[in-house]
Formats: sequence, C-alpha cells, structure tokens
Amino acid sequence: MLTAAQSRSARGLLNWTQVQLAEAAQVSIGTVRNFEVGRATPIVATLNAIRSALEEAGVEFLDSGGVQPRQRS
Repeated sequence: MLTAAQSRSARGLLNWTQVQLAEAAQVSIGTVRNFEVGRATPIVATLNAIRSALEEAGVEFLDSGGVQPRQRS
C-alpha cells in the first residue's frame, strides 16, 4: 500500500506539487494534502489512483518502501 512518505518522495523525484499530483490522479487537492500530512488515509481506490499517476510519470516503488526513478530500457 502507498504511504504518505512514498507519495511525498515520489512527488519530489518528479518535482511535482500536490496540485499536480491531484490533477494527475484525478483526486481532490484536499485528499492529497490530508493524506500526505497524515490527517486521513484515502480509500484503496484513491491510493491506487495516486500510485498509478506517479508510476505513469516515471516513479518506481521499491519493495523496501522507497521510491526511485524508473529505469529506462
């Protein structure tokens, strides 16, 4: 499952604002803000949308819990 720390780190790799992530994931900015500061945990479908948007933009999520730019082949 996507964590708030992973979301913040992934946005940092992409140099995205919370607004940009919200737009890419098609969720509200409030959802992203509340998630990333630990105020609320979105439903699974919303977490999946956020993760998918980050992956489509080039982020790879590691089993260790970290993130990195996706390796291009």
